[in-house]
Amino acid sequence: MAEQPYDYIIIGGGLAGAMAIDGIREIDEDGSIFLIGKETHNPYDRPPLSKKLWFGQKKVEEITVHDQGFFMEANVDTLFGVEIALIEPRKRLIADSRGGVYRFDKLLIATGGTPRRLDIPGGDLEGICYYRTLDDYQATRAMAAEGKSAVVIGGGFIGSEMAAALRINKLDVTMVFPDPYLLQRVLPESLAQAIQADYIERGVKVLAEDAPVAFEKRGEKFVTRTGAGQVIESDIVIVGIGIRPSTELAEKGGLKIENGIDVDEFLQTSERHVYAAGDNAYFPYKALGQKTRVEHWDNAQSQGTHAGRNMAGALQPFTYMPYFFSDLFDFGFEAVGEVDSRLDTFLDWQEENKSGVIYYLKNEKVRGAMMCNVWDKVEAARNMIKRGKKATPEYLTGAIK
Repeated sequence: MAEQPYDYIIIGGGLAGAMAIDGIREIDEDGSIFLIGKETHNPYDRPPLSKKLWFGQKKVEEITVHDQGFFMEANVDTLFGVEIALIEPRKRLIADSRGGVYRFDKLLIATGGTPRRLDIPGGDLEGICYYRTLDDYQATRAMAAEGKSAVVIGGGFIGSEMAAALRINKLDVTMVFPDPYLLQRVLPESLAQAIQADYIERGVKVLAEDAPVAFEKRGEKFVTRTGAGQVIESDIVIVGIGIRPSTELAEKGGLKIENGIDVDEFLQTSERHVYAAGDNAYFPYKALGQKTRVEHWDNAQSQGTHAGRNMAGALQPFTYMPYFFSDLFDFGFEAVGEVDSRLDTFLDWQEENKSGVIYYLKNEKVRGAMMCNVWDKVEAARNMIKRGKKATPEYLTGAIK
């Protein structure tokens, strides 16, 4: 098959890949662009899959990032529902699973992440949902009628958000996770325990410090067996235990891999004409002085755009500080920086466990901040982190409100 040449090829039909087109077109109006993604849908936003779609605040057609009309106007060739089989960075070639071969001048790998799976008996049963995609939402939504039952595996963001969404839709919900309380990795224990108590009060059954050891089907029902001896029958099983970065293509192509695809401040990989952005990129986080990987919407959006600009010749360092957000029943927050419960914390509550700001500290400096039911203060938190001032209680109290 003849090679098809493009100035820019983007592997990954998610948010980072879609936004890279915007970045390219800001600088290069005419260069040829090819976007290829393994999902059959046009690029879409993922946060509504566990938030606004469930609450009737969004419709599926409203979460699309770019539709086919955009691609036509921007003169972008697209191919969805097809996977890339290999990349050869030094030859500047990629090949898809159907035998198509494409040549590039600049390549962006924006393949995101893949849900972690449970390696237990029945972990691959048909119908168990490792929740991540629009197809997962549509399949789950079709089954999630009032009075149905669901088991949610995982006490992190996806598990907690999905348990809340299902309960709001009047399902009988049981959560199973190995930690002693919800969101242990990000929340101080006092707040996490308060949120967990709220979940229980709202009717969510919480099985903390437990884990599934087997799944089976009993007629139309799933049966979840846990290490503590619980046997739970449900109509739906959702597993949300995090993702792993999709680095297989990059690794086979000889690119440097660390905690994701290793990139420099320009989002360039170890092959300078190949870039990475989004959930799979291990990048220098300038404000924190360390390399990291960020699995959130704002990071995918900003990095994708920035990578596109750099592919088109801007070559500017990525210095943006991405934020993230969540909604857990009535408790919502926005957060930025290093938000890790292993750090020291200072809790500046306006109303305890309901509204206020949590500061995450290291060496007496603010590394991250979580604004709990306090809105439109992300930029103030960014500035505080960048200043690196000694964070005394007097300095932090009332600093953001």
